[in-house]
Formats: sequence, C-alpha cells, structure tokens
Amino acid sequence: MQLLGAEVRPVTSGSQTLKDATNEAIRDWVSNPTDTFYIIGSVVGPHPYPIMVRSFHTVIGEEVKEQLNRVTGTDIPDVLVACVGGGSNAIGLFYPFIDHPEVQMFGVEAAGEGLDGRHAATLTRGDKGVLHGAMSYLLQDSDGQIELAHSISAGLDYPGVGPEHAWLKDLGRVTYLTETDKNALVGVELLSRTEGIIPALETAHAIAALKKIVPQVATDATIVVNCSGRGDKDMQTIMDHL
Repeated sequence: MQLLGAEVRPVTSGSQTLKDATNEAIRDWVSNPTDTFYIIGSVVGPHPYPIMVRSFHTVIGEEVKEQLNRVTGTDIPDVLVACVGGGSNAIGLFYPFIDHPEVQMFGVEAAGEGLDGRHAATLTRGDKGVLHGAMSYLLQDSDGQIELAHSISAGLDYPGVGPEHAWLKDLGRVTYLTETDKNALVGVELLSRTEGIIPALETAHAIAALKKIVPQVATDATIVVNCSGRGDKDMQTIMDHL
C-alpha cells in the first residue's frame, strides 16, 4: 500500500487488531466527512458496505463455476468450504450458489485455544448485538461489552461477523464449524505436503475442517475449498509454532 502511495497508520488502541482498526477508520471518517470516503474489504459495518463488498467478492463464486465447468462439465459443486472471520471470502464463494439447495455450504470459524478459552467463533458462541453499525452475532459479555477475539490467524480474530452470515446461520442454509489454532497448523502442513501450496492460516482452518466434512458427504462428491490467501505472510508465525 505504501509503494502505491498510501499513508498507512498503525492502530495503537485496544487489542490492535481488525476491530480496533475498524474503530479508528470509522472515527476518522465521521470526523472528516467532507474529504474522506470510507472503504472496507470485509462484509462488516453499516449498510450498504456488506452488500457492496459481497457484490465485488462474488467474483470468487463465479470463477469457481467457470473453473469447475472446465474440469467436471458442470458448474454446480456438491460442497463449498471457506473460512469465516468477518466473512468476505466465504460470502463471495457462497452467494452465487445460495439458490441451489443441493449445494452444501460450510463456513469455518476460528476456535483459537478452544471454545472454552480464547477464540473468535462468533457464530458458534456469540450473541446478537450491534457492532460497527450492523446487527449480527458478537462476542460480548453480559453487559454487552465487546470481548477480545483470538486466533492464530490475524484475519479471523474479529469479534463479530458479517450480518449476511448471521442470516444464513439463522436460515440453516450454511453450516458453521470451528477449528482450533492447532488444527489450523495441521491444515497448513496437509496442503503444503500434498499439493505444494502453502495456505494462509485463515485458509488452513477450512483445510483442517475437511476431516469433519468429508465423512458427511458422498464419496464421489465434488468439494470446493476456497484458498483465500497465501501463507507467505504467515511464515514467521508458522515457523514459531511448528
């Protein structure tokens, strides 16, 4: 971003993660409305931002259709799997297939150190509330104060989730699972050794969840896992833990 001319301001408040970066970005935006335009890359925040981001990210699902048709002769898979933090890569994968009930969809949240410890499993363990201008499932205490989220993956440690994912959960259209930090590292090793592709730690949660998903589906099912990022950015973290 700096090479392209952007001024990058690090966040020093709170847990210094995505939630706090979003806090500061919105605070700056509302303080300087005449010369500031707010943009975000995840499907969180006030309307119409989740819809805008989802609309752009549907290129993921559309590309899956095109690639799948070349490989299998059909553009409809049996199963879709994606990691979920804020939820942008997952909604981009899922949205073009929502009206196809035969397609099973699985979102994978970060269970961190375990669901009874520090985690970021908002859909699994969260309660309904409002954060950054949107109602969704949040990690919060009994007073409604937002709790700290944790994941080995920086992209998944958000204490909320895109409101469209909350809707899909309530509908029962998407099944949301969780994987721990430890299992995500296993996912990194699995994809790296079998395919020579080093996945981002976010993606590794989805890879790890295959051990739960595969036994539930037909042996000839076509399963698409969205590799939402490369592991280059996570190499130091991976080296520290493996």
